[in-house]
Amino acid sequence: MTDTLNRPAADREVRVADLTLEEKASLTSGASFWTTEPIERVGLPGIMLTDGPHGVRKQRAGADHLGIADSVPATCFPPAVALGSSFDPELLERVGVALGEESLAEDVGVLLGPGINIKRSPLCGRNFEYLSEDPIVSGVMGTALVRGLQSQGVGASLKHFAANNQEADRMRVSADVDERPLREIYLRGFQRVVQDAQPWTVMCSYNRLNGVYTSEDPWLLTSVLRDEWGFEGLVVSDWGAVNHRVTGLVAGLDLEMPSSDGRTDAELVAAVRAGELDEAALDVAVRRNLDLVHKAVAAARPDATYDVDAHHALAREVAAASIVLLRNEGGALPLEPGASVAVVGELARTPRYQGAGSSLINPHRLDNALDEIRAVAGAEVPFAAGYSADGTADAALADQAVAAASAAGTVLLFLGVPAELESEGFDRDDIELPAAQLELADRVIAANPNTVVVLSNGGVVRLPFADRVPAIVEGWLLGQAGGGAVADVLYGRVNPSGRLAETIPHRLEDSPAFLDFPGEHSRVRYGEGLFVGYRWYDARAIDVAYPFGHGLSYTDFEYADASAEATADGIDVRVTVTNTGDRDGAEVVQVYSALPGSSVVRAPRELKGFAKVSVPAGESRVARVHLRRDDLAYWDTRADAWIVEGGAYELSIGASSRDLRATVSVDVAGDDVRVPLSMHSSIGEVVEDPIAGPVIRQALAAEGSFMADPAMFKMLASFPIGRLTSFPNMPLDRDEVERVLAEANARS
Repeated sequence: MTDTLNRPAADREVRVADLTLEEKASLTSGASFWTTEPIERVGLPGIMLTDGPHGVRKQRAGADHLGIADSVPATCFPPAVALGSSFDPELLERVGVALGEESLAEDVGVLLGPGINIKRSPLCGRNFEYLSEDPIVSGVMGTALVRGLQSQGVGASLKHFAANNQEADRMRVSADVDERPLREIYLRGFQRVVQDAQPWTVMCSYNRLNGVYTSEDPWLLTSVLRDEWGFEGLVVSDWGAVNHRVTGLVAGLDLEMPSSDGRTDAELVAAVRAGELDEAALDVAVRRNLDLVHKAVAAARPDATYDVDAHHALAREVAAASIVLLRNEGGALPLEPGASVAVVGELARTPRYQGAGSSLINPHRLDNALDEIRAVAGAEVPFAAGYSADGTADAALADQAVAAASAAGTVLLFLGVPAELESEGFDRDDIELPAAQLELADRVIAANPNTVVVLSNGGVVRLPFADRVPAIVEGWLLGQAGGGAVADVLYGRVNPSGRLAETIPHRLEDSPAFLDFPGEHSRVRYGEGLFVGYRWYDARAIDVAYPFGHGLSYTDFEYADASAEATADGIDVRVTVTNTGDRDGAEVVQVYSALPGSSVVRAPRELKGFAKVSVPAGESRVARVHLRRDDLAYWDTRADAWIVEGGAYELSIGASSRDLRATVSVDVAGDDVRVPLSMHSSIGEVVEDPIAGPVIRQALAAEGSFMADPAMFKMLASFPIGRLTSFPNMPLDRDEVERVLAEANARS
């Protein structure tokens, strides 16, 4: 079997031709819920695809339909909401390697992830499964995960392609997005991962994009993904995302999952025999499916194993690196091991460590923060649940918590969002913590103002108590080793280095998509356009609770000697970072770009690159950040192309989108962009053309022309030149203008 699959490509082409029509059709859909169709006649096996993205969720034999309630044990790494906040692609690549090792051990050929959709609204129920509100962060971090996974011979499935930014009506809703924000915000991360890492598969989403189901959108799946970006792999449907099988295959959908028990295979066969589907189109999809199987079988290792303890240790390391210290007034943290501490909150004992839905991992083991805090403290630490396991109020538990808080030097108050309020399949109603927890927080803080809040949540939450507590630790969902990671950060075993990959607003009403989420009647208008996340808050000068990129350390960093140099492929930025404290630490250096006087609408600043730099106490390191020229480009809707606008770019270097430590300017040469002139072109556009402009300008400025008046010229600059020629007594007739425009277009 393996010898057959390892034949040269030319022989595999022949084998495609040797398959029967029915066999070819069957190969482009699943054999079962999780496996592809084998064809025993030619010795072709099926392979397994299974859920990720932060662990291997492989269904046990005989489990329920989806296998969610009973999957094989695996390492539950932190979900993407935490991984994105690490801002550490090297660490994420190591996670990808570990996921690959576990996939091989379970005979899994493709792991379904990572998810890199943009966090358009804080209400999206699946935000815990996505990396950031920024496409550069999503693209860089997603690339690292794919590289690590595929280095082990296991395919990634980049998802959900595309504009899958809500769970409400997700099977039908049309995400109506203008092309510029679609390209610059929602597709840019996918483009980076595809071009940098070539995932074996890309998973199309459920939704429609500008009215067309993504599973049958030839512009998305072929023109953009393959023709523009050079994708070489296979497009697989999300499970149940296929609307019309024949239309989808022609558009570029290669594999329908799960099995339809042959119903849609028969549709393909019938379409070919009726002359409605070119069999060559089916052959293309078959070839891609064969290539996927070949790669998976070639990499498979029946004796593959992995080190469970080592993976748990990695999960703890990455969880600690993902924790964001939001607030730390008066050096409230880190704690000394012998400090008087009380732990309050059921989440400390019963952790919420992953999201709900198809990504639910059955962990090998599960640490909780209470046990880990006690282990670090070296003594019995008082604990009070404060609220019930489902987050609801309990007067007796609350009273016990207040009593414990009153007797302690420091209270560690664990708050968070229960799984029933954020999950795949539905969106959140608000960004509030449960009322019972907020009431408890008020009482505990009143009893002991020295309260440190530790959060567990898959999406951002409002923090009404922020200015009443000395410290807030954003713990997100941290996977199976998160309890130990929290203890490591609280007691200073790990110096926190996580940074916010999404903005935390004061109010839901301040968020960009507030008026356009989740839409109505199966359509949602992306009315905020380019202004997603921090771009929105900065453009409107809206105060936020904590800005994008924010995160504190137990040490301090100073920036000096910032410089930038334009290169053929972008800009090289350097800055010296000095650790002025007495603890080793890591700083995330962020570089934002702006172009004053730009001819197109832009956000005040946009992240274009970042680097996580470890700096020992009292020492300095030079952070180097390369900004790709492609990332400086905007999508020009006139030219239907990426264009780098020339000019003096202002680069702001800092520790968040609103903590900017240095600014440098660098001149960047622009791309030549020629928009063909026509009689619909404005007078202003024509006179700016290097060829047509001098002729038209001279004619319009002729003595006696009412256009010789500068004020009149300015007033009519946006007037289509073709309409102007219809006015009486004009110095240029229509034929002359058409000749000049044609000459300009011919010489461009």
